[in-house]
Amino acid sequence: MDDLLERLRAGLPAEALISDPDIMVSYGRDMASFCDAGLPAVVVLPRTVEQVQHVMRTATALRVPVVPQGARTGLSGAANASDGCIVLSLIKMDRILEISPVDRIAVVEPGVINAVLSREVNKHGLHYPPDPSSWETCTIGGNIGTASGGLCCVKYGVTAEYVLGLDVVLADGRLLTTGRRTAKGVAGYDLTRLFVGSEGSLGVVVRAVLALKPKPPQQLVLAAEFDSSAAACAAVCAIMEGGHTPSLLELMDGTTVRAVNALAQMGLPESTEALLLAAFDTPDPAADLALVAEVCRAHGATEVVPADTPAESELLLQARRISLNALEAVRTATMIDDVCVPRSRLGAMLDGTAAIAKKYDLTIGVCAHAGDGNTHPVVCFDHADPDESRRARESFDEIMALGLSLGGTITGEHGVGVLKKEWLARELGPVGVELQQGIKRTFDPLGILNPGKVF
Repeated sequence: MDDLLERLRAGLPAEALISDPDIMVSYGRDMASFCDAGLPAVVVLPRTVEQVQHVMRTATALRVPVVPQGARTGLSGAANASDGCIVLSLIKMDRILEISPVDRIAVVEPGVINAVLSREVNKHGLHYPPDPSSWETCTIGGNIGTASGGLCCVKYGVTAEYVLGLDVVLADGRLLTTGRRTAKGVAGYDLTRLFVGSEGSLGVVVRAVLALKPKPPQQLVLAAEFDSSAAACAAVCAIMEGGHTPSLLELMDGTTVRAVNALAQMGLPESTEALLLAAFDTPDPAADLALVAEVCRAHGATEVVPADTPAESELLLQARRISLNALEAVRTATMIDDVCVPRSRLGAMLDGTAAIAKKYDLTIGVCAHAGDGNTHPVVCFDHADPDESRRARESFDEIMALGLSLGGTITGEHGVGVLKKEWLARELGPVGVELQQGIKRTFDPLGILNPGKVF
């Protein structure tokens, strides 16, 4: 321990090191339930690439594990500390280095907050689409590490589609540059995509070149109420099959609607079993909403409410934005699942989740990026009740099994981390696991980068 701190101090300013156990505890974990976390030996908050390189060279020399962290808003335990590790927090590397309207790129450090970047590029008439629900606090580096998504993915895609290039400090301290600044480029293997979603297990991202889009018009939103999740999911399928391009297509089941009412008294009908929100940011969003309203009515919508202004649209979206907070208020703890299925199986996923909730006698609300088939079943439980906690964990696993049986994936945007690593092998199969573990050994032969995560 003394040798570690002495070596780190040789290349870092005093304010970059935290060794007080009472403070280090606050860097111990992200927001996931049921994920173990340890006490780090030291927390390092570098401000430069050279300081990150010094940390990794020291860790390699002493064989000390390193856990890279962003804002710790993740939901899989990927940022959880292990006993005796170096927590490498990138939150102080928070500069926007460049915004180029001509090349439509931004060059940023990993600690830049998603919302800060979005607002800055908006000033240039540009748009950075990935918008996780934690966008006001989560960092770009964390978004890259978990390949995060957001509400607008149905039209604009996920983080991986906007990362053009990276600077990455490898386990031994070498600096690797991947990708490009150009709009096109196919030279060599796509190492950039390999790092996106790797959860800090292959290297430490210290700079990112991000693609930008022209800033779209303000969107208008429609809310449609249904008396069953099956009817709402059928409407989703019809909307996508009809060639519509919503900028947002979100679904809340009846459990979630009632939780939102209880928290915020929003006046949503208690009889609603599914609330579908659709938005368009096209040149004539009102016309697009009118077409989707007809689709919803044709599939049994009991009420369709289109917004006339962006302000009204924001009011309609508020119910979706607070849905996780509302479900968290139901019991003392939650587990947020992240199962993505083909759109055509979305109805089966919601019906199956409702059956699991009944089987385990638990409250499980579902909010979903319906246009992507990405569901977020939220298991509500009392963490002080051992039996209820057991049932919560078992129901969580059963939901993942359901997703796989429907041709889906165990995670659409939250990552594997600690929470789902036992399930990763089931999804990948033995050949996939063997090859991915080989990639891990190539980049991290000593196994010091975020050990115990993903694999």
